[in-house]
Amino acid sequence: MAIVVVGGHSRSVGKTSVVAGLIAALPECRWTALKITQYGHGICSNSGKSCHCASDDHTWAINEEKDQSGKSDTSRFLVAGAQRAWWVRTEQGRLAEAMPAVQDKLSHAENAIVESNSLLHFVRPDLYLTVLNPAQADFKMSAAKFLDHADGVILHESHDRQLAWNVKALEEHGRAIFRIQPPPYVTPEIVNFVRQHLPLNAGAKH
Repeated sequence: MAIVVVGGHSRSVGKTSVVAGLIAALPECRWTALKITQYGHGICSNSGKSCHCASDDHTWAINEEKDQSGKSDTSRFLVAGAQRAWWVRTEQGRLAEAMPAVQDKLSHAENAIVESNSLLHFVRPDLYLTVLNPAQADFKMSAAKFLDHADGVILHESHDRQLAWNVKALEEHGRAIFRIQPPPYVTPEIVNFVRQHLPLNAGAKH
């Protein structure tokens, strides 16, 4: 099996769109898709809403998505063609407690694609892609930590001279960079790059 991880430096940069696009473009991989969300204090992992509970059973939760309306991120994964989709929610910094359940889902997958940065603390994927938009100033600590581990960078093209941060360092590092102008978020070049980096049997049809 293959594990592909898609991260990004901030919210709303297109991580979910990239995952859904790859699922749709590579149906032969029969993907199991996971989205990992970490919440701050006062947010319950069971519902993703404000909560004042402090019991241990609310530190993380994992649920299988069944809805195919496309209204939620994990629902979009199913609509794109994922065999199964899971939403993993944990308190900030407590993903380790959910990892046995996450590893179990991964072990039963033919191939897995995961929307997350923090998973890299625990899993070495076959491919790690990160989505960056230099027009957005926010840069997650997890994304910054693992930026050097990215096999490929999906970079929002921008003609704005007042960018929030400079992309020259990325270009000089030598990693694969794919410039996009959404939509779409996934180009044929990105699909070919992913296909080439999967284990030889990862996309085999059954």
